[in-house]
Amino acid sequence: MYLHICKSKIAHLTVTEAELWYEGSITIDETLLKAADILPGEKVNVLNVNNGERFETYAIAGKSGSGIVCLNGPAARLGVKGDQLIVLTYALAERKEAASYVMKVVKVDSKNKIAKNK
Repeated sequence: MYLHICKSKIAHLTVTEAELWYEGSITIDETLLKAADILPGEKVNVLNVNNGERFETYAIAGKSGSGIVCLNGPAARLGVKGDQLIVLTYALAERKEAASYVMKVVKVDSKNKIAKNK
């Protein structure tokens, strides 16, 4: 039996842009995608802390180190600049692998830079 497990999470992203007239997706700073082991084109779940919206789309790599988090296409209607997001990815794993898997968690500061552990 395979189980869906949370593979990775980027917490406390701040939306920097929203581009309605784009085909769709979410653009995220490539540095953050790599840290969370999210590939460009990978399906992501996006949770908007400000308004409770939850939606699926795919990730696009933005310029590394830019801090960009842009809601594109229809997703631009589900959040505005300044909203806080959580981005999640999932994977299928056999029960034994799922039991020992450690989810990658990336926390960011208000400028979408990886937060330093205290």
